[in-house]
Amino acid sequence: MADPDRKRPWKVLRSTYAVDDQWLRLRSDVVQTPDGRTFTSGPIIEHPDWVDVIALTDDLNIVLVDQYRHSVRSVRTEFPAGTVDDGEEPLAAIQRELLEETGYASDDWQLLGTAPVYPPLQTNRIHSFLALNARRIGGQALDEGEVIHAYELPLAHFIDKVQSGVIELPALQLAGLWWLQARLTGRGVPGISIPFP
Repeated sequence: MADPDRKRPWKVLRSTYAVDDQWLRLRSDVVQTPDGRTFTSGPIIEHPDWVDVIALTDDLNIVLVDQYRHSVRSVRTEFPAGTVDDGEEPLAAIQRELLEETGYASDDWQLLGTAPVYPPLQTNRIHSFLALNARRIGGQALDEGEVIHAYELPLAHFIDKVQSGVIELPALQLAGLWWLQARLTGRGVPGISIPFP
């Protein structure tokens, strides 16, 4: 017989913040399970939701960004991405981020998928989008401390580089690529054909 309490949220008795500033909110909770046990949770990181985009031009180039990531001390190749601001919808956030980071825009946006980022530790979700017929409409508008090189790469060449390990995408962006592949090999996206193996 199924346990009726198995999916019920645990009751939060108390929350304590170790860090609470503009960059990070880190808390721990005292929780009570449905069967009455009480204990302190592990650390919980409160992040706003994240967004990223696979932006394709009309000739099937993908728009990429290279930027230095100090935590891993290397320049990384990534999809344009960012954070959803308070009161902002995910689509508006990624449209803003694409324009700011690359100078590109699109009039054809599709949500590929959304999922929790890392449920054991984080509160946020990732929203991955596809932008078709992306085109450069201006220059970058980078935040202080951002040094981003934006460029196009033929999509088939990009896929080869990912599969061979020359480009190591962040794991969350691999999820977006998987969602795109699943859509294209399943019901498809009207009007485009992409060379997935």
